[in-house]
Amino acid sequence: MTKNKLVALGEALIDFIPNKSGCEFYEVTGFAPKVGGAPANVCCAYSVLGGKAGIITQLGNDPFGARILRELESYGVDTGEVALTDKANTALAFVSLGSDGNRTFSFYRKPSADMLYTPEQLNKAYFSDAYVFHFCSVDLGDFPMREAHRKAIEYAKESGAMVSFDPNLRFPLWQDKALLKSTVNEFIDYADIVKISDEELEFITGEKDIHKALDVLFRGSVKMIVYTCGPEGAYAFTKNAKVYSKAPKVEVADTTGAGDGFIGSFLYKLNQSGITAENISETDSETLQSCVDFSTAFCAVSVTKQGAMSSYPTADEFKLS
Repeated sequence: MTKNKLVALGEALIDFIPNKSGCEFYEVTGFAPKVGGAPANVCCAYSVLGGKAGIITQLGNDPFGARILRELESYGVDTGEVALTDKANTALAFVSLGSDGNRTFSFYRKPSADMLYTPEQLNKAYFSDAYVFHFCSVDLGDFPMREAHRKAIEYAKESGAMVSFDPNLRFPLWQDKALLKSTVNEFIDYADIVKISDEELEFITGEKDIHKALDVLFRGSVKMIVYTCGPEGAYAFTKNAKVYSKAPKVEVADTTGAGDGFIGSFLYKLNQSGITAENISETDSETLQSCVDFSTAFCAVSVTKQGAMSSYPTADEFKLS
């Protein structure tokens, strides 16, 4: 059986995007709701390019949850494993944009519906045709969803899927930064692919230089590292290959979801290139270069538009020369 489905577990939420940037949060006079959440964004990027993607999460039985379901489905993302609950509301995140397009977040999730998702709610059969399982750190706090991640990783590995982890650090959600660091480092061990940004590297590894950090990151199950540097481009590494892709110069409108778009499009390109859990360690430099170039170009289009999912180009709109 050919496996090409991306399965993601974690938060799906509403990002409230400000009506102006380059100002303090209190100066914003209006926000526009956009569907987001890193795992949901990754599914969307993978799906709009032509891949099969499904998200596992829990939403509040409320209008925000209904909006998320409707929008995910409009992008072709399978929502058959999304649970609804009356015990908590759908998560919200208010976003403030600086003059450089970078963001700060104010979250409303104390708790949110996704946090209450339990391991018992997982459907093991949903992983049977999974190509890759992807997750982030937002839902790895001390609540039931963290244990659901452990079980999902187990199911993914049993099915022969790759495991992809993007820490996607959100410091306001963690009162104990040491616990965040230890949790991220614990879950890195379970991943085949780790995607990390230049803003996260030192906190997670203790190193400022990615080349020095490789010895820290290549451990456990890790076979491939993707390192993104915003406007400076991106690197990818296996133990036998190292590549770099320079980012095209574009006018940045909004970086919301850019990192998610990168890893979503990267996983799609890996699938298209025939890279699997069995051969990922043997990925050659040429293939790795083409995957990073693809995602760097994909993100260059994305950041010129507002929002996350709504900024991702489809396969028809996005052609890599």
